[in-house]
Amino acid sequence: MWRRSFSTTPGQLTKKKWDALVIGGGHNGLVAAAYLARGGLSVAVLERRHVIGGAAVTEEIVPGFKFSRCSYVQGLIRPCIISDLELGRHGLKLLKRSPASFTPCLDGRYLLLGPDQALNHSEISKFSRSDAEAYPRYEKQLERFGRFMDTLLDTAPPESLQGDSSFNDKLSNKLHKSAFWARCLRQAASLGQKDMVDFMDLLLAPASKVLNNWFESDVLKATLATDAVIGSTASVHTPGSGYVLLHHVMGESDGEHGIWSYVEGGMGSVSMAIANAAKEAGAQIFTNAEVSEVLTEDSSSVKGVLLADGTRVESSVILSNATPYRTFVELVPSNVLPEKFVSAIKNSDYSSATTKINMAVDKLPQFQCCNTNHSGPGPEHFGTIHIGAETMDEVHTAWKHVINLFIQYTPYKPSDGTWEDPVYREAFAQKCFKLIDEYAPGFSSSVISYDMLTPPDLEREIGLTGGNIFHGAMGLDSLFLMRPVKGWSNYKSPLKGLYLCGSGAHPGGGVMGAPGRNAALVVLQDLK
Repeated sequence: MWRRSFSTTPGQLTKKKWDALVIGGGHNGLVAAAYLARGGLSVAVLERRHVIGGAAVTEEIVPGFKFSRCSYVQGLIRPCIISDLELGRHGLKLLKRSPASFTPCLDGRYLLLGPDQALNHSEISKFSRSDAEAYPRYEKQLERFGRFMDTLLDTAPPESLQGDSSFNDKLSNKLHKSAFWARCLRQAASLGQKDMVDFMDLLLAPASKVLNNWFESDVLKATLATDAVIGSTASVHTPGSGYVLLHHVMGESDGEHGIWSYVEGGMGSVSMAIANAAKEAGAQIFTNAEVSEVLTEDSSSVKGVLLADGTRVESSVILSNATPYRTFVELVPSNVLPEKFVSAIKNSDYSSATTKINMAVDKLPQFQCCNTNHSGPGPEHFGTIHIGAETMDEVHTAWKHVINLFIQYTPYKPSDGTWEDPVYREAFAQKCFKLIDEYAPGFSSSVISYDMLTPPDLEREIGLTGGNIFHGAMGLDSLFLMRPVKGWSNYKSPLKGLYLCGSGAHPGGGVMGAPGRNAALVVLQDLK
């Protein structure tokens, strides 16, 4: 059962000095709070909005209709988090997608894909028999690569020590790094040289090259290529876009790799289950508690936060689930952090390509390529529907000129108008609806109402700098030891006691929970 929010009582916040404060009640902040509370710390989560969840939130925007307002499917949340926090007991119920995707074509054909291997073979064979034979091998290879990535996702990067350190700290750090790289070498050896070469090719190459090497069917390649550009301003021809492809297919549901799920009650149920686990462990969660400033002690360590209403909350440990830019540029007072560090944070890429439209409709879209007259849902309605891109070149062209639905490649500042203009916003939405009309005639007339989140809306409403759903680009220069910036990948910051626990930290975006868990474990280790 999805519940909306938590009450805030200023007296509860100020009655004591907390062991740890978490800025932001998104899913990563809630995960961090749960692990910290389980570790015996007194923890308060401070959420700016009236509802917890950040981008993993369920909201009733149109009366009578509840939406997964930003994120919409689940597959990346780490299995260890589901197990450790017993999220099933706390209300998380996954609904596996089958089929997982549907791509209609204007020539009357369509492609369905999902966990059913026989269906995949039959569907892909309509376009290419050789692709149908190759597809299971492609999936198996990505699954092997995903297992290799497990080593990287569930631990803090082997960062070098920052500042002055004791002999014991240096020894501990050296042992940690040696153990980390030893695990990586064992994983690499288990893959073998051919797979490791293919893995490096996937990381470094454009997604178009990877997919062209595997398949010949344009529709299949275009369907798979969307995973390489979602949330990114990159093209399918951009070097390194292959990693984003891997990042989005690493998902699993109940132990089944490559399977993504809907969540009963919407994505807010993910956040609520985590929040319930955190509360059970002793964490307290406060909504309508916007942090306006991180308070410091002699500009060298944190001592608490100042809320927008003037309330001061004390703690010597703060974990920020906000973006790196929001955390280090807007919340930390100027002249506290090293200029080089702040410059690197400011120069990170926060550009966005994402707009989300949530529509209430009075009937299901009927796709003309399916030739069905039923009014109920068919297999084409159960997964992600790919509209307006039947070839990778069309995906690439959208990057340059046109808008299509997820909605991908929408600029923060349009060249032909402004998102602040209601007429411009309405015209843009209608353009998207009319595109769907080409595949499902009459769709536009079924729209009762809609809610649109453009990049500036995502920044204002959800707190995503630049509207970037990953808290910052996930190019090869912004991953692992370089996330959020080089030299600070271990969740710590130059300001003692301030940690980053959101998607702007390793291993990046998506409803994964790994940054929150890893950051909390680093804090607990530091406090020993």
